[in-house]
Amino acid sequence: MFEWSETDELIRDAVRTFIDKEIRPHLEALDSGDMLPYPILRKLFSQFGIDTVGAEVVAELIARQRKREEARAAGEPLPEKPGKKSGDGGPFAGQESMMAVLISELSGVCMGVVTALGVSIGLGATTIMSRGTLAQQERWLADIVTMKKVAAWAITEPDSGSDAFGGMKTYVRRDGDDYILNGRKTFITNGPYADTVIVYAKLDQGDGGGKRDRKVLTFVLDKGMAGFTQGKPFKKMGLHASPTGELFFDNVRLSRDRLLGETEQHEGGDGRESARSSFTAERVGVAFMALGIVNECHRLSVEYAKTRKLWGQEIGRFQLIQLKLAKMEVARINIQNMVFNILERGRAGKPPTLAEASAMKLYCSETATEVAMDAVQLFGGNGYMSEYHVEQLARDAKSLMIYAGSNEIQVTHVAKGLLA
Repeated sequence: MFEWSETDELIRDAVRTFIDKEIRPHLEALDSGDMLPYPILRKLFSQFGIDTVGAEVVAELIARQRKREEARAAGEPLPEKPGKKSGDGGPFAGQESMMAVLISELSGVCMGVVTALGVSIGLGATTIMSRGTLAQQERWLADIVTMKKVAAWAITEPDSGSDAFGGMKTYVRRDGDDYILNGRKTFITNGPYADTVIVYAKLDQGDGGGKRDRKVLTFVLDKGMAGFTQGKPFKKMGLHASPTGELFFDNVRLSRDRLLGETEQHEGGDGRESARSSFTAERVGVAFMALGIVNECHRLSVEYAKTRKLWGQEIGRFQLIQLKLAKMEVARINIQNMVFNILERGRAGKPPTLAEASAMKLYCSETATEVAMDAVQLFGGNGYMSEYHVEQLARDAKSLMIYAGSNEIQVTHVAKGLLA
């Protein structure tokens, strides 16, 4: 793949029309936090039929899972395991090109909307889809993939950001057939308003063993459960349209049907393996978001260079301005080619490894941030003013260097992959 298909371009044009009508007029309210992203996302899903596609995928998945369980009960050969279409088998597997267009176009205007969407479906729904039992999929999946309900994915803690597993203090202990959850999570996207929350916690078996190596279990909580508190949204440098907050767990009683897979011996490994799979998808998603940032900075800067005049001529005639524009074009080509590579590998059933996804995230996030800052500089004093939009793009772009694991950690993952 070396260019967008005709279908991709039609989708892009339709998304741009939606953005101009439903998002750009509300950018100030979204950036101030006065307007939440969820009504806009629900309208987007409805107008583009994404909610219908999601519901059909979930219905098909559940039907195949049911056949599989019936065959197992009857001692018959098992049908092909569901959820292993192209890519990572998420709820929109097979639609990666459409999602890449959607994510990049939205990111260039309001990346916070994309973050809210990506965590709810890309992390929340996908985790339930890959690890949940048939009953759990029936219970939670359809509402999340259709955006009727919003999901959060809670792993980060105040003392365990990059050291997500080793430093994890949130824990569960067995209490008869139930579990009791205690702890705290922070920097949780959608946390303040989520209806459904996937929570990672260590199992405290009361044996005094090493805390770093304890088994990690994954649970699903619902808003309003006794002992579960959702904190207010944080005030952030960027991504203002994406609510981020803390979650508190005070002796939250969890029945076994809230443990994903309903067993501590999950066939896909413990919660660590679940999270690593999500890390790969999340870091690949950063490339899609970075492309949107770079595309929009590139477009705005070229337009400004053609119209802004100094000393009687357009600033685009000055060589230092041309250098900035040329570097933006190189960045645009490089990131777009990475996105095309991701899409082709997904279609071939060969998604990137964690190390490869980390390399993509490292490059794309740094490049998008550099391009956005160059755009602010190119605009001069105007670039520092919110009405010209590039300052918002710069604030949002910076988050990509921290989001999905800080870039310093990406270096470690890339190096480990090379040296393994």
